[in-house]
Amino acid sequence: MVQQSIQATVEQLAQSSGGQILASMRTTIQASLKYYVGLFLLGFVVAFPMTSAFIAWLVDDARLPEGVEIIVISPVEFLFLQLRIAGSVGLVLVVLLVVIQVAKYGLRHEAVKSRLSELEVNLPQPGPRLMLAALTSVLLLVIGALYAWYGLIPLLLDYLTTDAQQAGLTTEWRLSNYAGFIVNLLSASALGFQAPLITTLILRSGAVSRQQMAGSRRIIWFSAFVVGAFMSPPDPLSLFLVAIPIIVLFEAALLIDRFRTP
Repeated sequence: MVQQSIQATVEQLAQSSGGQILASMRTTIQASLKYYVGLFLLGFVVAFPMTSAFIAWLVDDARLPEGVEIIVISPVEFLFLQLRIAGSVGLVLVVLLVVIQVAKYGLRHEAVKSRLSELEVNLPQPGPRLMLAALTSVLLLVIGALYAWYGLIPLLLDYLTTDAQQAGLTTEWRLSNYAGFIVNLLSASALGFQAPLITTLILRSGAVSRQQMAGSRRIIWFSAFVVGAFMSPPDPLSLFLVAIPIIVLFEAALLIDRFRTP
């Protein structure tokens, strides 16, 4: 019953104007794959030489819980971690290019123009509003990263370390696992804090109504917990600390839109 309800909601979103717009832009994005690959390689090559210094900073005693030691148990573990970090930088650059392309050039595509005209969707035009949206996105990203770095990560590291030490265990962490833990939580928080901006832009565009968005609340909540499950340690506290801010910010955006729009 629940699966059928979720499937029906997904189909409803796919048939909505917003889903049709995204589908019509797929060809434009696919045609830019060579630029994405080039930008990814550029970010990778630039970031790789700096990964060693970053890892050394990350495992400094001042940033580790008391009694924790970082170990390397494979000859290539450090190299693989460098590759992973450099690849993450390249991926972030690709995502930024996709966002810029969709915002600046995507709407000029003839298929998208035709779809927008048919659906009478009022997407924001390039200018101050678009610039404000970009600045807001950067601000939310920074706030999300700060939430993870100063609140979420220290709390979880202390919680997990204390549990192990109270059980009489030696707290030695693999370098790759520790760095991956940090990167995953930073990424999940930075992306999750985009929820109010994305919700507001979708509502203001007219692609999806507030009633449709509220009707999809279960899918959005479920998606937030899926993000929390994949990007946090497998314990309930971590899951909720990642997912709850996303849900709260989404609901706040809906509430603000309700007061701003009759």
